[in-house]
Amino acid sequence: MSALGAHLRDLIVQDGPLTLERFMALALGHPTMGYYITRDPFGPGGDFTTAPEISQMFGELVGLFLADIWIRAGREEPVHYVELGPGRGTLARDALAAAKRYGLDPKVHFVETSTTLKDIQLGLVPQAMWHDDLSTIPPYGPVLIVANEFLDALPVRQLVQTADGWRERMVDFQQGCFVPVSGQMPMDAAVPPARASAGEGTIIETCPGAAATVYEVAGRLAEQGGAALFIDYGHDTPRDGSTLQAVRAHRKVDPFS
Repeated sequence: MSALGAHLRDLIVQDGPLTLERFMALALGHPTMGYYITRDPFGPGGDFTTAPEISQMFGELVGLFLADIWIRAGREEPVHYVELGPGRGTLARDALAAAKRYGLDPKVHFVETSTTLKDIQLGLVPQAMWHDDLSTIPPYGPVLIVANEFLDALPVRQLVQTADGWRERMVDFQQGCFVPVSGQMPMDAAVPPARASAGEGTIIETCPGAAATVYEVAGRLAEQGGAALFIDYGHDTPRDGSTLQAVRAHRKVDPFS
């Protein structure tokens, strides 16, 4: 078992099952052992790849979009390019190069916590400034915010309908494995009335981190002006069920492995 797995196991043994949201937050973002903290997960030698790594055109189109928005808004300066979870920096490099051809040469800000990825980003976008979150982005000048497959990597919270009512989905450690279980605390009050009578086994999922991020971005746009482009994948209406999945070496695996 990895050091991270042992740490999660010990927490569960000591304090009982973790909420799925807490389990994911630690597995992905533990400050010394988290998945995104300790590795470069992109490309053929990693676990998955994203559109900017496949085609330069992807980033160039983003850059042209931002340049068009900026020009039509009056070319205000100073202007800030802000990317959430910039990966290797490939998207930013391609977008900024395309935007510069039309006069847009913004200050560059990366919201990134992985030291491993920061080192790679530095090689591609050396002028970038790094931030742990949006709170330290300058509070003046319009912001052009980009987030590609960022929201769908944030920890989720799940509620499951059981024979005893709605419960939070937790993660326990049983017989040498991490397994999902139902919590003990009633959660019926947290379920929208229209979905309260769903059948046993129904899962309702939310992403508090995504909601908080979008709320903060919206506040920035209202105060400073600019635009935000979020690129992600999902359903256009609420649906029941779990979206939780994991990949290793470009193949789907059990998220709890």
